[in-house]
Amino acid sequence: MRVDELEPPFGILAPAPGSGYCRAMNRDDEKRIAAKLARIMAMLCVRNTHLETIHAGRTPITRTGDYSDVFVVDADGRRIPWTDVSHIDEDEMRDLMREIVNRLYTFHLCADDPKLQAQIERWMGVAGKWDEPEIDQRMISRGAE
Repeated sequence: MRVDELEPPFGILAPAPGSGYCRAMNRDDEKRIAAKLARIMAMLCVRNTHLETIHAGRTPITRTGDYSDVFVVDADGRRIPWTDVSHIDEDEMRDLMREIVNRLYTFHLCADDPKLQAQIERWMGVAGKWDEPEIDQRMISRGAE
């Protein structure tokens, strides 16, 4: 990925003669740039967060494949099915969401900062190997909930 594809406004808009910006890319170009942005934002703003700490640790073994055969025994001796166990508490969720929002905010406001550009270049090789993103129809169909 070329850095100029990610410089604000991320190659989606091109300078118009005179001043301001105008749409200069076709739909395929917009989709290509959006896919790159989605991947790098997921890497820098979501993956490399407290989510890594939550993900760390030993994964239980399941013979059924759906974890219905895995249980957690809590301090009161309750045997709780793995599928019913919360894997993140409210404080961790709040902290994680705050960190993600702050990173997304930083990404949008500081995308032209050379240090952030260096991070984008560094991680794009990894994020670029991820699956192609797809439109999440559930997000669109939910409307204003």
